[in-house]
Amino acid sequence: MTIESKHSRKRLHCGIVIDQGKAAGRLLSVLLVNLSLVSPLLADDWPQWRGVHRDGTWNESGVLERFPKDGLEIKWRVPIGSGYSGPTVAAGRVYVMDRVIDPEQLERIHCVDEKTGKILWSYEYDCIYTISYQAGPRASISVEDGKIYALGAMGHIHCLDAADGKVIWKRDLNQEYEIKMPIWGISASPLLWKESVILQIGGEGACVLSLSQDSGEELWKALDDRAGYSAPILTRQGETEVAICWTGDGVAGIAPGTGKVLWRIPWAPRNMPIGIATPIIEKNRLFLSSFYDGSHMIELSENPPNTKTLWLRVGRNERNTDALQSIISTPLFMGDYIYGVDSYGELRCLKASNGDRVWEDQTATPRARWSTIHFVKNGDDIWMLNERGELIIGRLSPEGFKEIDRAKLIEPTTAQLRQRQGVCWSHPAFANRHVFARNDREMVCASLEK
Repeated sequence: MTIESKHSRKRLHCGIVIDQGKAAGRLLSVLLVNLSLVSPLLADDWPQWRGVHRDGTWNESGVLERFPKDGLEIKWRVPIGSGYSGPTVAAGRVYVMDRVIDPEQLERIHCVDEKTGKILWSYEYDCIYTISYQAGPRASISVEDGKIYALGAMGHIHCLDAADGKVIWKRDLNQEYEIKMPIWGISASPLLWKESVILQIGGEGACVLSLSQDSGEELWKALDDRAGYSAPILTRQGETEVAICWTGDGVAGIAPGTGKVLWRIPWAPRNMPIGIATPIIEKNRLFLSSFYDGSHMIELSENPPNTKTLWLRVGRNERNTDALQSIISTPLFMGDYIYGVDSYGELRCLKASNGDRVWEDQTATPRARWSTIHFVKNGDDIWMLNERGELIIGRLSPEGFKEIDRAKLIEPTTAQLRQRQGVCWSHPAFANRHVFARNDREMVCASLEK
């Protein structure tokens, strides 16, 4: 049901020249023979949160099946400041946000050459934080049509020229929309749809906001909910395109062109808004997972778009959980099963039909409060970056977790969680047979090419 992105895949393949004067039958035979000899290598950019289609899927071929004996081949390292903003990659450039506090508090946007790691340009602006966990910006930059859209933790939105960093437009949404600032700041990565950019900010009567990509002018606003931290996604219910937004008070389907709320399911948190993981969809089912509030499976119906809760599972508390209570990690929805990381780092498999637990494993990431893994699917393999900065190649099935290989990619740093020698909580990018990851000191690029 997920809508295809505007970002098209790049394919490297053999060219086929056809003589238009030949008979149609021979043309077809020649074409089929040539195609059978072609083994195309797919190469993708990573132009937004969780990849080309915003679904944690990486479609490239020609990548490693196991890591080199000497470890990953690091192509470059570039020093940066602290932040949770995961890298994005488009048209030969890598974009990331960070924060510095000395001699003044600034949020910064960097553009780095994908091949060399050279910083091509940086843009900075004053930004005093009044939020908890002050390590830096949360949202990943979204890139499209030669422009980037960067949303800061205090609600600053910038549209910059992707080539040189010149400001096309900017707005201070906290000042303009009286944001009910969530305790951990504005975190949901911008969603691009046609000529608009859709944001979750928690403004007065504008929990969700749509702005013109060209000018930054308001197109519509919707909901009076508190802001959540989860990035909105696009899907289709029948003939209708729907932006799904998990806010601090519920989950809603919104018409991306008009802001009309097509449906809404209240899901008020019993403690505080803490939904961070991105909603995931498999066919007509929508799944959400929250640290305090459990697992929520919703059916998406068509014509007109509507919903109903299929099941809701929640434990006695975040330590004693009934199904899956994720904090940072977005789960995987694969067929009739869901795989994800519970509140204390337990890798779990659930039945999608009712949320029953199939198995639990504690080898992929250490047991700790909020311990996390970022999952990316590539064919049958699941690539996993855990919070210790280890990159794991594995398989997930109802039979269990099978680890194929693991290697150190980047060191955890202490700006985010000093009491356990730091963590790596930023989502990596997988692009052009490389992986890009950041901590609070540097961004690295490692080759994953066979």
